[in-house]
Amino acid sequence: MLNLCTFLFLSFLHLSSFRVIFGGVGDSSASGNPFTPKASLIRYWNKEIRSEIPKTHFLLSKVSPLSAVDFASFSKLAAQNNLASRLPSFCSSAKLFCFPDLSPSLEKHSKDVNFAVYANRNFTNYGTGRLAGVDSFKNYSEGDNVIVDSFRRYSRDSAGHKEQFSNYASESNVVDQSFNTYGATATGGSGNFNNYNREVNNPNARFTSYSDDSNGHGQTFTRYTENANAGNGQSFSNYGKQGNGVPNDFSSYGKGANVVGSGFSGYGESANGANDTFASYGFDSNVPQNNFKSYGDGGNAAVDKFSSYRDQSNVGDDSFQSYAKNSNGEKVNFNNYGQSFNEGTDKFSGYGQGAVGQSIGFKIYGRNTTFKDYTKKGVTFSRYNNESSAQTAQLKASGNTLNRWVEPGKFFREKMLKRGTVMPMPDIRDKMPQRSFLPRTIISKLPFSSSQIGELKRIFNAGDNSTLETIMLDALKECERAPSPGETKRCVGSAEDMIDFATSVLGRNVEVRATENVNGSKQNIKIGTVRGVNGGKVTKSVSCHQSLYPYLLYYCHSVPKVRVYEAEILDPNSREKINHGVALCHLDTSSWSSGHGAFLALGSGPGRIEVCHWIFENDMTWTIADS
Repeated sequence: MLNLCTFLFLSFLHLSSFRVIFGGVGDSSASGNPFTPKASLIRYWNKEIRSEIPKTHFLLSKVSPLSAVDFASFSKLAAQNNLASRLPSFCSSAKLFCFPDLSPSLEKHSKDVNFAVYANRNFTNYGTGRLAGVDSFKNYSEGDNVIVDSFRRYSRDSAGHKEQFSNYASESNVVDQSFNTYGATATGGSGNFNNYNREVNNPNARFTSYSDDSNGHGQTFTRYTENANAGNGQSFSNYGKQGNGVPNDFSSYGKGANVVGSGFSGYGESANGANDTFASYGFDSNVPQNNFKSYGDGGNAAVDKFSSYRDQSNVGDDSFQSYAKNSNGEKVNFNNYGQSFNEGTDKFSGYGQGAVGQSIGFKIYGRNTTFKDYTKKGVTFSRYNNESSAQTAQLKASGNTLNRWVEPGKFFREKMLKRGTVMPMPDIRDKMPQRSFLPRTIISKLPFSSSQIGELKRIFNAGDNSTLETIMLDALKECERAPSPGETKRCVGSAEDMIDFATSVLGRNVEVRATENVNGSKQNIKIGTVRGVNGGKVTKSVSCHQSLYPYLLYYCHSVPKVRVYEAEILDPNSREKINHGVALCHLDTSSWSSGHGAFLALGSGPGRIEVCHWIFENDMTWTIADS
């Protein structure tokens, strides 16, 4: 018995006092408790890696901050499939990206209200039966990271009541708004959305049964999701259904946005005298995607105008299915529609079928359009394709127009990596929410498959058709995608899994490299001393890029035939060092798409040039360690 006690005591002393070298620097924080995720990773690193990496705690900074007690507690809950019971605590302690759980607001306001500096609220039955007056949302949820707002039965049965949304959720990161039966059966009044979701990353707004059965309650969307990035954009389902004389105006909607889509399903269905205007909708955008399904179905005397819709955009896809079907006296005008400088795709299926007395006109309409089962009556085509072709050719002749959707400096040639070169650096800042890896003992108990999205939604409390559901599905599908030719890939959610993948490709004598900071972003820089990794020889590396997911998830892949460089980055005026950058040059681009942003920016095409880029903040590349 004495021998056993002595053994346990000596073992405890050994573990509690150990001090290891990680990244060439002693990590004394691990000496506090050997049972934390960080201490576990350090032991795993020392066991798997056969090189001493100088001066970096980069990977260690991504490890779960869970204490030893929380680590044990949440590991037990994960094993019991019961993490959802303590989700808020788990998200906070493990530094995860989770959406707030909104409880309905029971506040009652009989007078006009000005909402400023609010965030993450649930407005239920708010403004019901209000007479006249104005509710104002100004600078609401502005500049925050994760915004979740719910408007349910807001202004229902009101008369002459106005809602104003100005600078709503602008410059935020992940925005999720739900408008359900908003303004239903309202009479008069209006809703104004101005500078709504401006410069937002991953916007997602859902308008369901919005203004249903309303009478003259118009909506105006001005500069809505302007300069926004990615995300589902907006979905309008049964918007204005059975409304009477409801005007809706979309002006500069989605202007300058990057890959933002909108879906209109059952919009204006069975409405009377609807009046919708789309001006500069999707203007100057990159790959906008809009779907109109059963829009205006069964409506009476509606007027729809599309002016400069998707004009001067890059590519883009629109689908009109059963638009104005079975309507009476509907008027639709498309003017300067789809004037993309790179051809997009438009599909009209069952458009105007069964309609009576309709008038549909296309003037200066873009190319690459499919009309299927389209009504043959009341449709006019004026200068269809002709001016579009000439304008597209003129735009394509302009290099500035062709590459304007590729940020300067995002891609460059290998010859630029030499001392004295002055070049633009793109915005390399990490725009994703801060998250941490999960320990392998926890992540191994969580599902990770699009086929198990139901269970993932339960664990992370994601509602049906919510932003979080879409975020998880997008990441999972990208991880499940078949690798490109010559690519080896794996998605990893723990540091141990990343180490395993990197060493399986490169061997155990490896080194992880990352750009030191974000200094120089979005400005001209000067290249100082340049050093080629592995002597500048053609090699292979494992690059890891973040994916948006509740926990820190990296898409890691290995592509052969690259050269990796480290370069001093200098201020071009003072010539002082401001950063230490890592750049990756792909020497074989033969499998890349001809529409890849690199070729838009640099010219040429697949397999004809090498393409280089910087490693952005919080991304990394693994290489064989220099001897």
